[in-house]
Amino acid sequence: MVEVGRYNTLKVLRLTENGLYLDDGKEGILLPKRYVPADVKPGDDLEVFIHHDSDDRIIATTEKPKGILGDIVKLKAVSSNRQGAFLDWGLMKDLFVPKSQQIKDMYPEKEYLVKIYLDEMTGRLAATEKIDRLLNNDELTLKELDTVNLLVYRRSDLGYVMIINNKHIGLLHHNEVFQKLEVGDKLTGFIKKIHAETNKIDVVTGRPGYEKVGGEAERIMQILKDHNGFLPYNDKSDPKDIYNFFGISKKTFKMATGQLYKNKLIEFNTAGIKITGNED
Repeated sequence: MVEVGRYNTLKVLRLTENGLYLDDGKEGILLPKRYVPADVKPGDDLEVFIHHDSDDRIIATTEKPKGILGDIVKLKAVSSNRQGAFLDWGLMKDLFVPKSQQIKDMYPEKEYLVKIYLDEMTGRLAATEKIDRLLNNDELTLKELDTVNLLVYRRSDLGYVMIINNKHIGLLHHNEVFQKLEVGDKLTGFIKKIHAETNKIDVVTGRPGYEKVGGEAERIMQILKDHNGFLPYNDKSDPKDIYNFFGISKKTFKMATGQLYKNKLIEFNTAGIKITGNED
């Protein structure tokens, strides 16, 4: 069964002057000639994105949109009228946001955070700015320490409200922020705490525990190699200096360099850290 708004792998039925037709169990779906890969032939399988063209026909493309059905993405408006606005999502046909799905009027060249959905009346893909009603923590699909996808939703007095896996809401506290963040930024993080009485979620960027430290240790080693084996930072350095250079907290820096020291890959001195020469 072909799914509109998603990637589908379909078999090539036949080639024509206009392109090729892909097997949908019916008459076939057109992949226009400009998207047809070289040397493709009937019987081959192709991964394509399925959507509607300007004439409201279901059509295929090998282009990659900036989001698929169910995704929450930040997109730029290209035009607007009384019925709604059109957003650039990487395909020839722009993505429509009905007026009823806008929080405020949308203007060309401005960026907006929207969720892509399938309109039940028309069967076509559209977008909505009204995301809050589509997110809730009533029935959680995750647990503490789970690795999750995070998207910056808005700033609050306590930190940043984050969308978790396109489903839930969580909070990234100010003291856990170690980089510049903007609405629409996508990050990998994990669930730090779930408050059982309220189902409120605290999140942290990066990966949990020593998995995160291990990754940062490898990165610090590479940075050392790129700087002739020496860096003027150690456990006495100012946390802001560490963050500005490495993009991590001082706590993570100390854990990562501690791991490297334990493995006899680096040594500390009053000036900083340097490679010992024991690495493979």
